[in-house]
Amino acid sequence: MSRALVWIRRDIRLHDHHALSQALKSHDQVYLCFIFDKLILDKLPKNDKRLTFIHNGLCELEEKLLEKGSSLLIRHGDPTTEIPTLCEELKIDALYFNKDYEPYAKKRDQVVTKKCQEIEVTALSFKDAVFFEGNEILNKKGEIYKVFTPFKRAWYERFTNNGGNISEYKVSLKNLAPIKNKESILKTDWFNRLGFSREDLALEAGTKAAKKRLKVFADYIRDYDEARNFPAMEKTSNISPYIRHGMISVRDLLRSGMDGKSSGHLTWTSEIIWREFYQGILDNFPHVEKKCFKPAYDAIKWKGKKKELDAWKEGMTGYPLVDASMRCLNATGMMHNRLRMVVASFLCKTLLVDWKKGEEYFALKLLDFDLAANNGGWQWSASTGTDAQPYFRIFNPYSQSTKFDPEGEFIKKWCPELSGLSKKLIHDPSQADMLQQAEANCTLGVDYPYPVVNYKAKRMEALAMYKEAL
Repeated sequence: MSRALVWIRRDIRLHDHHALSQALKSHDQVYLCFIFDKLILDKLPKNDKRLTFIHNGLCELEEKLLEKGSSLLIRHGDPTTEIPTLCEELKIDALYFNKDYEPYAKKRDQVVTKKCQEIEVTALSFKDAVFFEGNEILNKKGEIYKVFTPFKRAWYERFTNNGGNISEYKVSLKNLAPIKNKESILKTDWFNRLGFSREDLALEAGTKAAKKRLKVFADYIRDYDEARNFPAMEKTSNISPYIRHGMISVRDLLRSGMDGKSSGHLTWTSEIIWREFYQGILDNFPHVEKKCFKPAYDAIKWKGKKKELDAWKEGMTGYPLVDASMRCLNATGMMHNRLRMVVASFLCKTLLVDWKKGEEYFALKLLDFDLAANNGGWQWSASTGTDAQPYFRIFNPYSQSTKFDPEGEFIKKWCPELSGLSKKLIHDPSQADMLQQAEANCTLGVDYPYPVVNYKAKRMEALAMYKEAL
């Protein structure tokens, strides 16, 4: 009787799962495990919302396994020790897992694979998190694309040449190993065991919730190209946390995007390809995790102070759209894509704070934190990355506010102290005189801060800062 162990990581689902599909086809008994990675968890705050999201997703997965007489095996520790130990305990013949392209994960998986070989366990990895890996989409010189638009063209060309096949990896659960697990995640208090607190979430976790969101999104995907820029409209999918933790597959997303030919469908599919572009960049240029993609930009002398960084983190900069965005992030772990660009540009090019400090804060707060996408987005905004916006393109927080939140609805939701201001003043409260402040019941410097810096002056300073480095 052959036995396999499927290592669940950032793929918390039982459908359209490459590694699981292959294991179930090839072995008589298949076990599933999840490792709470101590090396990752020890660096996180004990109220990190992602742990609750992951836990809840694992609970849904466990319920399905129990229906089949099996159970998810869970351990807490270093995966390079826990996985080989589990393989020996269960007399496993082969370990199956889906690839991860982050530097830490790649090194970890290499160690696990080597240790498995030493105990005569075959370790097999599969492409699953992306449709095409970076080294599958190469330019005419056989090199990785460093500019998105030609990458997208090449991506579509390869997709078309493959017949446009987005079929799912079928998963039949007949060969799951029978397990009576006294420490099922449904019975064990893993929050207490790990030392984390259970947090309230803005989103329900799990595959069922992910598929429901994707179905709802199908009703307004046609307008996605325009509506996605307006945070008060809530016309985005809000599906990124499910993508990050693999509660839905990239093929599910592509099937949704390619289900129509509207500009919204095309934009949605383009965003999926952007994700693959950044995964490929991180996989092939791992230095971006710590440094600028463009080495010359490492010479930038960032002039921003801790006071400005703290005001940005707290949503107390005196720039309403920026503050509303950051307060939303702090409360929910979510941030609209347009707003990510606004707050990132503001931190780097108005507050003059190193982009790596903003990236680090997002890494702690985002429910959908993905190293490749987060790093790519921050380096794009800071003009230090591949195919980034030019350094002299600096978002004006006031014009972004009036253009994309014209009625101030999003601002009012997250900065309620500004609700009494007029449609014009809510975008720039510093222009309100004493009478207007009194009428709005909002005193500047007391209820809401004055701008922490002068935008126009800082814009000129930012341009000089970049020019000096280049």
